[in-house]
Amino acid sequence: MAETARRPAHRYGTRPTMKDVAARAGVGLKTVSRVVNGEAGVTADTERRVQEAIEALGFRRNDSARVLRKGRTASIGLVLEDLADPFYGPLSRAVEEVARAHGALLINGSSAEDPDREQELALALCARRVDGLIVIPAGTDHRYLEPEIRAGIATVFVDRPAGRIDADVVLSDSFGGARAGVAHLIAHGHRRIGFIGDQPRIHTAVERLRGYRAAMEDAGLAVDDAWVSLGSTEPERVRQATAAMLTGPEPVTAIFAGNNRVTVTVVRELAGRERPVAFVGFDDIELADLLGITVIAQDAAALGRTAAERLFRRLDGFDDAPARTVLETVLIPRGSGEIPPSS
Repeated sequence: MAETARRPAHRYGTRPTMKDVAARAGVGLKTVSRVVNGEAGVTADTERRVQEAIEALGFRRNDSARVLRKGRTASIGLVLEDLADPFYGPLSRAVEEVARAHGALLINGSSAEDPDREQELALALCARRVDGLIVIPAGTDHRYLEPEIRAGIATVFVDRPAGRIDADVVLSDSFGGARAGVAHLIAHGHRRIGFIGDQPRIHTAVERLRGYRAAMEDAGLAVDDAWVSLGSTEPERVRQATAAMLTGPEPVTAIFAGNNRVTVTVVRELAGRERPVAFVGFDDIELADLLGITVIAQDAAALGRTAAERLFRRLDGFDDAPARTVLETVLIPRGSGEIPPSS
């Protein structure tokens, strides 16, 4: 006997509507709308029947109509560089906490340090009508956001400034932090100090290199080209740069790392060497206190919180000129940056 195909009672993508709730509860659509939106004018018994129908059907309110009425979605977007980078965890969490305090939902995504992906993601969030954007930029030209900003989407950049547009930005003092870290190594007797940083197109990498050069110049020390390496933070590239600086007739006696990912690789490379090498890293990392790693610490949570507060200030109607906010960094000596030169 042939089987008769049975249509499933529930299908993915088919959501119960207010009409379904009204039919199950035996009330009108307006009554369901009042219950869903917390409006007065519904008896306790009727509200109970509607709530039971909502729970039985798994109904969730569609906020699209409310968005059209109010012009706000109560959501903001966050475009990060890399969701897997530990630096962005506290930053994202701080943004989310501020958003939650304002009754807003946070939607985030990763650009993977790709300018095209950043643009694609930012515009996708705008198309979903987020009220504002917080962007850690991968690219250097953000004119693509000008129409969105004119349309009322508040935008704040964090960690790096926007390119070719005037916008709010919240930064750490990359220049001052690197300068202080290298000066700390110089104060402990080092004269040959290496710098290993990120891609030269990245604002923070350039600022930290500038801080390194400033500290060396302050001390009257020349910088050999072989002591500076910018590029990918992939471990193999950083290992090669570290090894090159530590070989030759006049190897460096200390290294300054430009970010947390560089720090992790350099620490692993130095661990297997007999000759002690002083080391300071920009960004704190997990277990750095136990490992005795001296760092220049920036407050990722403060970056996120300050950027989010600035964003909601814009959403509240403040139209003052775009502001540049720079947060201080802190030198935390733990041992690795206090090792004297061995030669």
